[in-house]
Amino acid sequence: MSEKQYKMPAEWSSHARTMIAWPVKDSMVYPENFAQVCDGYEQLILAISEFEPVLVVVNPEDEAIVSPRFTHAPVELISLPHNDAWLRDNGPTFVRDEENQLVGINWGFNAWGEKYEPWDLDDEVAPALLSFMKVPTVDAPLILEGGSIHVDGEGTLLTTEECLLNPNRNPHLSKEDVEKHLSTLLGVSKTVWLPLGLEGDETDGHIDNVACFAAPGKVILQVCNDPKDPNYTRSQEHLHILSQETDALGRPFEVIQIEQPPYREAEGQRLTLSYLNFYFVNDGLILPVFGGDAVEYDQRAQDVLQQVFPNRKIRTIDGMAIILEGGNVHCTTQQVPSERSTK
Repeated sequence: MSEKQYKMPAEWSSHARTMIAWPVKDSMVYPENFAQVCDGYEQLILAISEFEPVLVVVNPEDEAIVSPRFTHAPVELISLPHNDAWLRDNGPTFVRDEENQLVGINWGFNAWGEKYEPWDLDDEVAPALLSFMKVPTVDAPLILEGGSIHVDGEGTLLTTEECLLNPNRNPHLSKEDVEKHLSTLLGVSKTVWLPLGLEGDETDGHIDNVACFAAPGKVILQVCNDPKDPNYTRSQEHLHILSQETDALGRPFEVIQIEQPPYREAEGQRLTLSYLNFYFVNDGLILPVFGGDAVEYDQRAQDVLQQVFPNRKIRTIDGMAIILEGGNVHCTTQQVPSERSTK
C-alpha cells in the first residue's frame, strides 16, 4: 500500500454524482419480493436524480430491462457483473490525496463476514468502477464495508466495535492496527467506537443504522424508548458514550436524538429499520420512511432532520420496499465528491 496520506470528505460535501447498484434476484433472502424491491430502487434513483446525476451498476443481462425506467432522468447505466446490490459496502470509498486529487479506496470485501456466497463479483466492482471513471486506485490492506464508517471531514470517525473488530473481517488486525489504517486512508486522527449496532443487524452492527454526523461536533443518534426492546440498552449506552466524548479537535459532541420506528419483522426475522440510514444529496437529503404504525415516527424524524438541516430539502421515499432486500437508502448509495473540494 502507498505511504501517502489521504482524507475522506464528509458526505454532505458537494457531490459530482451518486453511484448505486441494481438488485440481483438470486442474492435476495426473499426473492418473491424482487419486483417490489426493484420498484423501490427506481423510486430511490429517481429521487436522487432530482438533486444530482446517478450512475447505476447493472448486470449485463438486466441492462435492457432497467434502462427504460430512467429514460427522462439524469441516470447513466454501466454494465458490470455483480452478486448483490449494496454499493456502499462493496464499492469504492472516495478520498483526496495530498494534492487534493480524487482517489478511490478499494477495500477488501467478503460479504459481511462470509455470510452470503458468492461474493467474488462484488469484490471486483470497486476497481472496475474506478477504472471506468479513470480515478486512481489504492488497494486497502483490510476488509471494510462503507456502511461501517462515518466521518466528519475534520479528522473524526464513528464506527462500531461489533463490526470493525469482528473476527469474521480482519482477525489478524488489532484495534490499533485498524485505527492506523483508518488514519492513513481516511485522514482521521480520532476514532470514536460505539460497542454495538442495532439488534438483529446482519451486517454485524453497521454505524449507518445507529449514528451519523450532522456537522463537525454534531451527531445524530437513533434511540429506543422501550425498555423491553434490546435496542433500549444499546441506545442508552451509545448516548452515554457520545455525551462523554469529544471529536478530533476536542469539541464535545452535541447529540441529537431520533426515535426508532416501531418493531417490524419479515418471516420471523426483525427488520433493521433506521431513519439514520438516510443519504445526503446536493442541497437535500433522502429519508426512508415506513408508513402504517410508523407514520407519527416518520413525521417526527422528518421534523428533527428539517430543523437540523434547514437549508436542505427532505425528500422521503418508501423505506419498506428497499428493506425487503436487507438494508436501506444509505446502504445502497455511494457519493462521488465533486472535482473541487468544497465544504
